[in-house]
Amino acid sequence: MTLAEAQQTVDTWIKTIGIRYYDELTNTAILMEEVGEVARYMSRLYGEQSFKNPEQATTAHADMADEMADVLFVLICLANQTGVDLTDALQKNLDKKTKRDAARHAGNEKLKE
Repeated sequence: MTLAEAQQTVDTWIKTIGIRYYDELTNTAILMEEVGEVARYMSRLYGEQSFKNPEQATTAHADMADEMADVLFVLICLANQTGVDLTDALQKNLDKKTKRDAARHAGNEKLKE
């Protein structure tokens, strides 16, 4: 699925099953909540924190993937609501990073193996 297709799919879902978009501020708060849930999994899977219930570790990767999808879904909602074409925005962002960081990372000693 392309970003454009994802934006259209989410828009259709919202207007049929979801009834309507939450307002932009509510969706921003939901986005922050979902990012926090991803951070919780990251800190337990890749950081020093442990799960309160050891059985959670068995499904943690799949659960984190689901939380990442929640982040993407809400971000797409916000893009749709604010008229942002994510395909165009991502391409412009990559172009900016390519120009800005063309030599920056190659010369970073911290990134060498």
